[in-house]
Amino acid sequence: MARKTPAVERTLVEFGESIRSWRSIRGLPGAVVAERAGISRDTLRSIESGKGTASLAAVVAVMEALGISSSMTNAVEPLNTEIGRNRAALINRKRVRAHAIR
Repeated sequence: MARKTPAVERTLVEFGESIRSWRSIRGLPGAVVAERAGISRDTLRSIESGKGTASLAAVVAVMEALGISSSMTNAVEPLNTEIGRNRAALINRKRVRAHAIR
């Protein structure tokens, strides 16, 4: 497992709080989100508390269950950033996707 620096720990906690907030906004109990994501309630608690022990697949499944998985993929898409667009040739992209242009 990767070493958890203070910055990583802080990000995990903030991410977990955001997931919990989305669940609250959607009005969904943890048991429902866990069931829809195909994970245990304990795994959902782990994600929401920022422990950093859940698999990426579990995190993505929870985000899908909450209807926010596209936000995550958009957030990490290099072509959605100025530096990514400027250096697109370095990632072997032939064109900028239409959704990346703003």
